[in-house]
Amino acid sequence: MKEWRLWKRVKYESEVDLGFASEIASIPGGEKIFSCIQCGTCSGTCPVSQYMDYTPRRIVAMIRAGFKQEVLSSFTNWLCASCYSCSVECPRGVKITDVMYTLKRMAIQERVYPLRFPIPVLAREFYNSVMKCGRNNEIRLTLKLFLKTSPLQLLKQTFLGLRLLRQGRLKLKTESIENKKELHSLLQAQESGTYKVSKYEEHAVVGGTS
Repeated sequence: MKEWRLWKRVKYESEVDLGFASEIASIPGGEKIFSCIQCGTCSGTCPVSQYMDYTPRRIVAMIRAGFKQEVLSSFTNWLCASCYSCSVECPRGVKITDVMYTLKRMAIQERVYPLRFPIPVLAREFYNSVMKCGRNNEIRLTLKLFLKTSPLQLLKQTFLGLRLLRQGRLKLKTESIENKKELHSLLQAQESGTYKVSKYEEHAVVGGTS
């Protein structure tokens, strides 16, 4: 009964995104999403499934059913520990961990992740910092994270931050790289899917050195 309480109401075919599964399957890592047999191995091997609102097995089922809004706004994607246990044990070879990464990116792009949940906010702010300067400033990143998620926690961490500043563990000045245009071109190409892997990178990946 507890499992059914998570479903607020019945959805009709006109309310779901029937192309959602194909969209996930077209992204590297999601090719075998339709091969899932709903055996539950992924949920059974996941070390944090008990804390998720939807188990990995249910996430796969919801993707194929077109429940895009529910999937992208769930906590499951952000609680994934990236241990790859589900991918290793899956009898059908579904790369569930890679699917979770895809769902995270889509949730950030469409801004439908859980409100004030720190992980997606941290990911977005870190990316923006690197995109702007090529480097990350821990103080500014932490301030933005707390202000956008839990301002009261910022007050509790003030003394710790001051101690780290006195010890030289944190810097107020944000460092920057010289060739920002090259970084921007690389990131934009990666986002658009036009980035081509070099021979060195391909060799490193095949050889297992990356």
